[in-house]
Amino acid sequence: MTALTLSTAGAATLRADALVVGIAKGAKGPVVAPGAEAVDKAFDGKLATVLETLGASGAEGEVTKLPAPSGLKVPVVVAVGLGPVPEKDDAYDAEALRRAAGSAARALTGSKKAGFALPTESSEDAEAIAEGALLGAYAFTAYQGGENKLAPKGKKDNSAKLPLAEVALLGTKPRDKAFKAAAERATAVVEEINRARDLINTPPNDLYPESFAAVATAAGKEHGIKVQVLDEKALVKGGFGGLLGVGQGSTHGPRLVRLGYTHPKAEKTLALVGKGITYDSGGISLKPAGHNETMKCDMSGAAAVFAAVVAASRLGLQVNVTGWLALAENMPSGNATRPGDVLHMYSGKTVEVLNTDAEGRLVLADALTRASEENPDAIVDVATLTGAMVLALGNRTFGVMANDDAFRTAIHEIAEEVGEASWPMPLPADLRKGMDSPTADIANMGERMGGGLVAGLFLQEFVGEGIAWAHLDIAGPAFHEGAPYGYTPKGGTGSAVRTLVKLAERTAAGDLG
Repeated sequence: MTALTLSTAGAATLRADALVVGIAKGAKGPVVAPGAEAVDKAFDGKLATVLETLGASGAEGEVTKLPAPSGLKVPVVVAVGLGPVPEKDDAYDAEALRRAAGSAARALTGSKKAGFALPTESSEDAEAIAEGALLGAYAFTAYQGGENKLAPKGKKDNSAKLPLAEVALLGTKPRDKAFKAAAERATAVVEEINRARDLINTPPNDLYPESFAAVATAAGKEHGIKVQVLDEKALVKGGFGGLLGVGQGSTHGPRLVRLGYTHPKAEKTLALVGKGITYDSGGISLKPAGHNETMKCDMSGAAAVFAAVVAASRLGLQVNVTGWLALAENMPSGNATRPGDVLHMYSGKTVEVLNTDAEGRLVLADALTRASEENPDAIVDVATLTGAMVLALGNRTFGVMANDDAFRTAIHEIAEEVGEASWPMPLPADLRKGMDSPTADIANMGERMGGGLVAGLFLQEFVGEGIAWAHLDIAGPAFHEGAPYGYTPKGGTGSAVRTLVKLAERTAAGDLG
């Protein structure tokens, strides 16, 4: 991963491949942002004029490269747009800094070192810039850059450029405890987000329930997290009919993985449950052509939960966090669950399967019931659950549902604070009737309209009584198919990790009651 340093060098004396500065969109053209004073001086106070001549406006995500003048030690200056100039006495928004740093880092792919002289009024600003730069520098190259058989013997294919190797934050205080803590937190959280991204981007022939469980087990040993894996035999013995029903059509059997991070002084326990469908064909209810190609991402919820638990351990948070990875591969075969089959869930309830492509709620149901048995103070599940949520909120916003309005509001506010777009959604009681089954206790499908809310109502049936619970449907933002923007890459994004980590921090601090 890209290295992060707090630099004592000034913008004029830093030796690096490039220097990143910010410009904002003013009423009469681009405005040089704080942190770039030395660079502006090197341009004889005309940096904004030069940039405007080159077509720069200061708009968010805009990147302009120009040769550095003789007064600087770097060869290239990279001006990145911060968006509108903030109102008087207001600092730049953390998300604006995060996105600008990410855009700049992406533009510097292949470089060894870049200095970031963006507005840094506080350690919080430094952390936002660090997060953005490290997230923006991400690249998934595990399957690229191998031997080129058409090239001379011994030559490698260099088509896969490596990401920016080092980010040096300028305008910081390297010896200040707050700045050091900000850099350490940003590094730990982003490394785990990028680990989640790697898992999401890994092809399903290499990432399946057993191999995912092995990754979790290895991480547990490294970070002092207790890991328990229930294989097929254990799932049969325990009566986990949801996981078994979804996974029985595949040659790769399902797994339920429990990650346990504990702190000796913890007073609260937070349970995180992740949907981990390592590939979703739809099963017998096969997905139509054009909807299969990105279904390796259907384990993004489990990846987010995994990353959040490891991050909590690395940060030493004073809270107990359990992570439940409900892992299965949903495939059609002679052994696959059929529409009309009835599954006996871990909770004891029976579920009539009307659509095998509504499988995520089945594996989550078993995991939610199992997590509830430990009576945590709160449970949050994360899942790429419904296309209906994408239709409702688009590709960049996840929905938040809960059995407690205050808890739902808290998670929504936390998500917005860390820069993850979310929206609170209801759980209308009238939609529950649509899941009534003449054969079983409940069906896995209900009314088509409001399908994302129906899925939430289904999950609620499997949450233990008296436990605060929230459901994050990240179907939109979990996997980005378009061109990269800000710190968001093409492919897996690591959606919800920052929200979960901040939630764990708030729980540790006692801010959630």
